[in-house]
Amino acid sequence: MKYDFTTCVLRDTGHSVKWAEMKKKNPNVQKGIVPLSVADMEFVTAPEIVAGLQDYIKKEALGYTQATDAYFDAVMGWMKKRHGWDVEREWIVPAPGVVAALGIAVSALTQPGDGVIIMTPVYYPFYLVVRHTGRILQENALMETEQGYEIDFIDLEKKLSDPKNKMLILCSPHNPVGRVWTKEELQRIGELCQKHGVLVVVDEIHNDLIMPGYLHTVFSQVKESFADFSVICTAPSKTFNLAGMQASNILIKNKELREKFEKTKLAAGMFELNALGYEACRIAYTQCEAWLEELIGVIDENRRTVEDFLHKHFPEIRVTRLEGTYLQWLDLRQYGVPHTELERLMTQDAQLFFDEGYIFGKAGEGFERLNLACPRSVLQEALGRLEMVLNK
Repeated sequence: MKYDFTTCVLRDTGHSVKWAEMKKKNPNVQKGIVPLSVADMEFVTAPEIVAGLQDYIKKEALGYTQATDAYFDAVMGWMKKRHGWDVEREWIVPAPGVVAALGIAVSALTQPGDGVIIMTPVYYPFYLVVRHTGRILQENALMETEQGYEIDFIDLEKKLSDPKNKMLILCSPHNPVGRVWTKEELQRIGELCQKHGVLVVVDEIHNDLIMPGYLHTVFSQVKESFADFSVICTAPSKTFNLAGMQASNILIKNKELREKFEKTKLAAGMFELNALGYEACRIAYTQCEAWLEELIGVIDENRRTVEDFLHKHFPEIRVTRLEGTYLQWLDLRQYGVPHTELERLMTQDAQLFFDEGYIFGKAGEGFERLNLACPRSVLQEALGRLEMVLNK
């Protein structure tokens, strides 16, 4: 292995959101405990990014910065190489994060009182950007099957056919259930949205984190016409652990939609990204593909480690097969423990800090979302504490 995926970066200095939240939940947490909750990684940053940013800081002033030709070329090159999509430069709208872009899209492309559909359980900011903009939340609950989660297309079409519902926010790959939607599923979604005149905003922030044996399809690539009514949200942040850089690449082919998005972005005072965000994105997309390939192997091995451990010791815990993301969805409902007590057992007794399932909606109650982006030693130690609390 060329890169270091065994060293754990201890982030207990107060800068990390995840580590600070852990201490809020349990002020007496033992030193050395690593939280496996919020979706950033406990790995050493890719050395190419570290060296590249150090060189940039030495050479450049950190004043107001704009996107360069090299940045746009990097984004276009990455989308072509990794996803087979020929993106044109004018389609790319930089934004300070995908969550911010979701909020901009909802505000720009719908009106207060309009319905916005989400597939639940889902990443909790989806709820916030709908409710906080005065739109009406419409939940299309995913169906649990023996094979995993599936889309309830009957309910989806019912909601899409309601003229009050103007937008679908699609999570692809899906967080937290880890599904990588097939091309056939995406085609059915797109055709239904096209039929009923509903816009699609697609959160593809995990699009590079696909487990072996699965294939991510960009929504706009399924059918050429889908690009006319969709906004595709991408970023290097999950792929290369750059969330703190606040940089995302929003891809909008339709000129009218793009102009509305940009106008709303400017109205909120969002102009250019920070200098290091642009440069980190460029370096990641042009120099760090080998790091990503190794990372995927590490995540897949961690996935198997959890599956094997639970199958051996706690077969009653259902593990949704991870197809994409680095977030494993665990079903502990067989224990019959209320989700509030489950959280107490985890954070106080076991000193385990996963993301509690209920934050992803009511359908997530009784689940835990486990972040696999950590060294194997950290994961195994956490599984030992899980065994301890469950045996009690």
